[in-house]
Amino acid sequence: MAKCTIRYWASAKEAAGTAEETVEAETLAAALEAACQLHPDDRFLRVLRASSLLVDERPVGKRVHGEVAVADGTVIEVLPPFAGG
Repeated sequence: MAKCTIRYWASAKEAAGTAEETVEAETLAAALEAACQLHPDDRFLRVLRASSLLVDERPVGKRVHGEVAVADGTVIEVLPPFAGG
């Protein structure tokens, strides 16, 4: 399994209680599942579901998370919706 870093921004950072953490996974789906196990509360899951994701600075978009491979050193960024004004 690969060690990858998940970085949380804005409300995702608040819900996770940390700016980043390391998880072991082979796919984006497995990395997100590992994060959910570390933060089993509903708020974290709601923020995660509403967020856009980047893997190594590339948008995931509508790709199936189980088909997005991660490797040692991969950085996953969780970007919740931002409100402007």
